[in-house]
Amino acid sequence: MKKYFKILFYLSIIGFISIIAVNWYVKSSTKKQIYYSIKKFPKNDVGIIFGAGINGDQPGKYLKDRLDAGIVLYKAKRINKILLSGDNGRDEYDELTVMKNYCYRNGVDTTKIFIDYAGFDTYSTMYRAKHIFKISKATLISQEYHLNRAIYIGKSLGIKSVGFSANKGKYRGYTYVTFREYLSTFKCFFDVVRNREPHFLGHPININGPSNYSKDDKR
Repeated sequence: MKKYFKILFYLSIIGFISIIAVNWYVKSSTKKQIYYSIKKFPKNDVGIIFGAGINGDQPGKYLKDRLDAGIVLYKAKRINKILLSGDNGRDEYDELTVMKNYCYRNGVDTTKIFIDYAGFDTYSTMYRAKHIFKISKATLISQEYHLNRAIYIGKSLGIKSVGFSANKGKYRGYTYVTFREYLSTFKCFFDVVRNREPHFLGHPININGPSNYSKDDKR
């Protein structure tokens, strides 16, 4: 038994060091692409907003701040279009309808809103942004804890990416999601290495063509 415990111990140490090393690499290679102020923020045609949870027909705190940040960038003409990406996998939980309605109510032209109905995780969102929406350059809008991973995935898939921090005030469970991000970043590293293809792809949607804002259009 001692032999097996010793093997398990060494494997645990190797795993821990691997997680720390991957996270250090991802953060160090992307930290300069994260912006915290609209001043001197580079212009991009497309801003991508990631889903982050809803409360009924309203966005949760994390998601509301992401949407508000995207709307600020849009109104300041730092982005021209918004790609909303989230979970629409079941009728009782529809992030995308909440997200697009919030943007519309806050002054975003619906012809400038594009919808990714299969953004079930960050990797899927960025993979589909590249291969379905044919995006080569984008502003990624999320909380700070999430942006390093999102930018790293984008760059690895061939999307020139910068991040805009949506942090505003305190968040419930922020320590937990920050800790969980270490594991998510470790996983995404291997998603990139093996070029994982999301389960849902579909037909291309031209980001320079007509918006697919309508809920009926789930290409």
